[in-house]
Amino acid sequence: MAPYRIRPYREEDYEAVRCLFAQGILEHAPAGYRHVVRSARAQLGLLVLFAAARAAAGSWLLGLAAAALALVAAWPLVRSFSTSYVRQALSTDLRDIGASYLRPPDAAFWVAEAGGAVVGMVAAAAPQDPAERGSALELKRMSVSRDFRGRGVARALCGEVLRFARARGYGAVVLSTSMVQVAAQRLYESQGFRKVGTFSPSPLGALLCFHIYHYRCDLPARADTPPR
Repeated sequence: MAPYRIRPYREEDYEAVRCLFAQGILEHAPAGYRHVVRSARAQLGLLVLFAAARAAAGSWLLGLAAAALALVAAWPLVRSFSTSYVRQALSTDLRDIGASYLRPPDAAFWVAEAGGAVVGMVAAAAPQDPAERGSALELKRMSVSRDFRGRGVARALCGEVLRFARARGYGAVVLSTSMVQVAAQRLYESQGFRKVGTFSPSPLGALLCFHIYHYRCDLPARADTPPR
């Protein structure tokens, strides 16, 4: 397999970056679905639905059919977390990557390239939370091609963001990742990030027990960098 290198984003990477991001997010939908249907709340709901349908129809078979239909209907709801997130990203910051990450002074975008193809990506920008702006940068849009996982690409991309933030005098890097992205959580924690918050992406997400984790990595101050 071809070696990779980390370099700044170029305009000719545009379509490859958008495609890599979308694929990386959508592949987590099945894991999200498994998490939701295994949750205590979902299983209790299925049990209540089964009992109600069986009592109303007087048939075990119809009770099982009602529960099965509920499981089928849950899939597009859970997948909508991923598809809506992809649509939102592709229509906002990933629609004009230059304006979002190349022209602002404290933002950047890197790709991992192997054999002339983009196999990884990550960005740094001002945090969405106003309380964190000025003191932290946010790691965003991390994604690595399936064929290049386990080769240190994500670790190298994360390192670029941490070095970038520290070089500019920021005291921390923050990020958000979903509860089903276990490999990403392990990577971030190995790089010094700690979980500092949990929230749901929507009321539906809260109902289905689907959560987003907020992480923070505090950076050591540089002796030659004045406080911001």
